[in-house]
Amino acid sequence: MPANKKYLSTPRQRILKVSAAILGGYLVTTSFHLFLLLFLDKKNVLITMFFSTYILWATLMVFAFLSKNGWKIWGWYLLASLVFYAPFLYKAFVQ
Repeated sequence: MPANKKYLSTPRQRILKVSAAILGGYLVTTSFHLFLLLFLDKKNVLITMFFSTYILWATLMVFAFLSKNGWKIWGWYLLASLVFYAPFLYKAFVQ
């Protein structure tokens, strides 16, 4: 029995979702941990980063595949990465 056509996405949307899940999720995850490094003890963040990276990345991957529009997911992931990375850039350029 074939799948219902209204639940299938176009090939372009599938590519956007897969790339957002893998690359965008990784970008948000790394920028989030850089954000934490600015405000918390570096040793504690690095220790917990080994576990939290995989959990956060997997959650962001699931979120990307649950969305209907790959462009919106890319937009949200790039915005979140920019927000998390902005204080790091500010601190790097001010000092």
